[in-house]
Amino acid sequence: MRLEAESSPNLRPPIRDATLVYVPDPIAQPQVKHFLVQGRVQGVGFRWFVHREAAGIGLRGWVRNTPDGHVEIVAAGTAGQLDQLAAAIHQGSRGSRVDRVLEHLLEDSEANNLNEFQIEGAW
Repeated sequence: MRLEAESSPNLRPPIRDATLVYVPDPIAQPQVKHFLVQGRVQGVGFRWFVHREAAGIGLRGWVRNTPDGHVEIVAAGTAGQLDQLAAAIHQGSRGSRVDRVLEHLLEDSEANNLNEFQIEGAW
């Protein structure tokens, strides 16, 4: 019995010494993201809300008030985790009003100094 592959001139024999190359899943790769949240987000428990959400998702980083009335967040995790946090931020906490969220990726090395998610300047 003759196999079709052996008789077809267009098919090549399989490569026997192929090297497998690991291509990382970009969704699972750790990322660091900075968020600046504008609106009525100070004095309404917004930092505590962000802390609860981020810690529950398993992110590392911090949240703090800014002198100009906004809330700033730096978080490290997978793209999926950061997307979950972004959705929560956009929704906001009870009593808050989120008008605008500015976000951008930071260098991966920024994650080196981030620990368990915390509220900065809370006490």
